[in-house]
Amino acid sequence: MNNNNTFLSVFSAIFIIIFAISAQAGNKGLMMATTTSTDGTGLLDYLIPYFEKETGNMLKWTATGTGKALKLGQNCDVDVLLVHAPPSEKKYIAAGYGKDRREVMYNDFVIIGPKHDPAKIKGKNISDALTAIKNKQAVFTSRGDDSGTNKKEKLLWKNAGIEMPDKEAWYLQTGQGMQATINVCQEKMGYTMTDRGSYIKYESQKGGHAPLKILVEGDSILLNQYSVLTLNPNNCPNANYTLALQFSDWMASQKAQNLIKDFRLLGKELFIPNAK
Repeated sequence: MNNNNTFLSVFSAIFIIIFAISAQAGNKGLMMATTTSTDGTGLLDYLIPYFEKETGNMLKWTATGTGKALKLGQNCDVDVLLVHAPPSEKKYIAAGYGKDRREVMYNDFVIIGPKHDPAKIKGKNISDALTAIKNKQAVFTSRGDDSGTNKKEKLLWKNAGIEMPDKEAWYLQTGQGMQATINVCQEKMGYTMTDRGSYIKYESQKGGHAPLKILVEGDSILLNQYSVLTLNPNNCPNANYTLALQFSDWMASQKAQNLIKDFRLLGKELFIPNAK
């Protein structure tokens, strides 16, 4: 009898372990590559627990520039992307690396700099502002990391008719995320381009009295659209496409859109929901 009980106990324990491992394997969760702005502002720390609670699925993420995030998807190192470089995203899908693209929220890009504004760019349109910075040879800090922000910045120099100043002494490339780049800009008392959400985060860290101010804003070209991209199962058959699509659907849901709208610092919206 004792031997039978021992056998049953061991068998039950083994069964429970196998069942637990199988369950864990069956619900491995979702791995996302995203931009530094969604992470650095605190949006994901605020948003993702709601997704996990409502769906029962875990989501982990790595924050990097959009260029690197797209590469992680291309290499099948993640399951889903949350990025902000529409032209690159559309090429990515056309190349067969992505399958679905869903716009979920936006903010805008702004040029920030010291209050005394040595290049006198306040209130100018974006092309005139960049021209003034170049002519003054005022310090400009760039992320220089192929992020969505960096891609947009390169486009703005081009639209202004200015050759990329990446060899100029006044043009500093940090190779870092947005908050780190803003901090370098503050040290140098120069100018930089940032998304508004990241600026509000920086402003909140300074108690609402940031040394760098928004000087240029409002041009339509400064729109900053964020989208969820699923990976193409033909390129990444082992990626969790079903769960990635569930996350995309959830981000576009009324619940998530309201959460995004309610995410504020200093009473200001960092991102504006716009899922169709």
